[in-house]
Amino acid sequence: MSSPIGLSEGCVAAVQHLRELREINTVVLRADPPDGLAPELEANLTHDELVQGLPSDEPRLVLHELSFASPEGTRRNELLLIFWMPPAAGEQEETYTAGYSALKEYLGDVHVHLTARRADQLAYRRLVALAG
Repeated sequence: MSSPIGLSEGCVAAVQHLRELREINTVVLRADPPDGLAPELEANLTHDELVQGLPSDEPRLVLHELSFASPEGTRRNELLLIFWMPPAAGEQEETYTAGYSALKEYLGDVHVHLTARRADQLAYRRLVALAG
């Protein structure tokens, strides 16, 4: 009879990380002067839920893990940094532009950055093309 095998700290940490990624795929940030950017929402959203949940008159910064299939058929996940800036929120653009720049610098491993002013600019196929 073999003895039981315990889990290493590295294994436990990897499992926790996997759970976190499966549990949350979207973080929506808003400007909260003077403190800076503050999380407004941490959730596991579908693409449609993300697009429908964005305010029509206020900007937001969004980190969203996009899941899609590559042309070869393999599953891929790509983290996107989205600057949501609807036309009705023009007076807040400078504040959010500064936050967007800071996030791009901080998140050096995120390679897909985009600015969207209309919901159609966040179409799923467009995001896949940018990420793929």
